[in-house]
Amino acid sequence: MDEKITDHIFIEGPIPADLLYRIIQQYSMNHAIGAFSAFIGQVRNDTEGDSKVVSVEFSTQPEMARETFLEIQSDIFARYELTGLNVYHSKGLVKAGEICFLVLTASTHRSAAIRACDETVEKVKSQIPIWGKMFLENGAVVWKENN
Repeated sequence: MDEKITDHIFIEGPIPADLLYRIIQQYSMNHAIGAFSAFIGQVRNDTEGDSKVVSVEFSTQPEMARETFLEIQSDIFARYELTGLNVYHSKGLVKAGEICFLVLTASTHRSAAIRACDETVEKVKSQIPIWGKMFLENGAVVWKENN
């Protein structure tokens, strides 16, 4: 794949819309896979005060993020029968409407893929140190809080 991967899960800028397709194509030779589950997150143009979000600049501490991700990955594989787990998050500037977060799980059965995908999204959002600085239409800058 040719996107600019800066460390284990981070891609500089927005995540290419065709990345999901390319990942699934890489799994096409594994005929034991019966299900994929995906989460695709994009930057929303939320209202902050009296202005809308136009972009978010994501930053992280790469070594800490990688260590935490490997712990999450190990836990997810121990709890679910998965064939694959792919996680990508943007680093740098991403405009409203662009993709910033992608999780794809692959499994023999749909229930494992769906549950593992959902749990991975929650763990990444709550445990990996990723910060978002929101740029508003009025020129203001506000730090994003993950909920």
